[in-house]
Amino acid sequence: MKRTIAIVGGGDTSEFQVSMCSAQGVYSFIDKEKYTPYIVQMCGRDWHVQLPDGTTAPIDRNDFSFLLNGEKVVFDFAYITIHGTPGEDGRLQGYFDMLNIPYSCCGVLTAALTYNKFACNQYLKSFGVRIARSLLLQKGQAVSDEYIIERIGLPCFIKPNMGGSSFGVTKVKTREQIQPAIAKAYKESREAVVETFLKGTELTCGCYKTRKKGVVFPITEVVSHNEYFDYEAKYNGKSDEITPARISEGLHNRLVQLTSSIYDLLKARGIIRVDYIITSGEKINLLEVNTTPGMTPTSFIPQQVRASGLDMKDIMTEIIENAF
Repeated sequence: MKRTIAIVGGGDTSEFQVSMCSAQGVYSFIDKEKYTPYIVQMCGRDWHVQLPDGTTAPIDRNDFSFLLNGEKVVFDFAYITIHGTPGEDGRLQGYFDMLNIPYSCCGVLTAALTYNKFACNQYLKSFGVRIARSLLLQKGQAVSDEYIIERIGLPCFIKPNMGGSSFGVTKVKTREQIQPAIAKAYKESREAVVETFLKGTELTCGCYKTRKKGVVFPITEVVSHNEYFDYEAKYNGKSDEITPARISEGLHNRLVQLTSSIYDLLKARGIIRVDYIITSGEKINLLEVNTTPGMTPTSFIPQQVRASGLDMKDIMTEIIENAF
């Protein structure tokens, strides 16, 4: 019998629509001859499954099931593609663990850690990974412009500590921009990160591992047409994404090794994507780790899979079967 797969999208953050696009992407990649996939949309307490006839049915949160023609359908596997809470921060993983439903990505601890950008980077720094100098701010905390300039300097980035798709991010160049940028970040998260600006080449690298093998995808070079790789650059074509990246063989090999090591240090599962910036002297600086990367046909991971000569359908199958 075919396994029934839930592709879980939506969520409770500004990334809702981005997540639903990723859910459609995953749906297109899954082998329909081997599996019966359904897209499950979550927003707050509204959980429903999209049915083939265009209608929807509510999800029973007691066992993550739904009724189809009067018959209960229970999912065998969940592919989590929520960007943000509750799918990227460990909450949904804990729910599926309690129901004994296998899923596509890392577990509760790793999800909670990687969703907290500051905590994740500090953790990886303890293993020798280079990161930018940064500060963590709490909502309600008073911080002066002078303090930030003294500790971090200008220009700098101010961004939500928990969030994605560049929502709430500001590249700050002047003292007058600091407080508005902090307020903007707090609209997305109760914590904000102030981070030193690093001038260099932005690269991103995907990776997945199963019990049988580990694969690091070709590296993508990101050239934004804007001040930085913001929402418009990510989703509205205001960037050049070059795969494979135009880098030396030595740097490529170091990035492949580091990406694989980060995967293991975090005890990741499924597909992750690690973002870097390369500064003078080919110094590798970690930007962040994404454990539920975008999965639309134009997202980085599908681009890298195509460049590697692999097939997304086969990779989806490997990830699903690895859970069993």
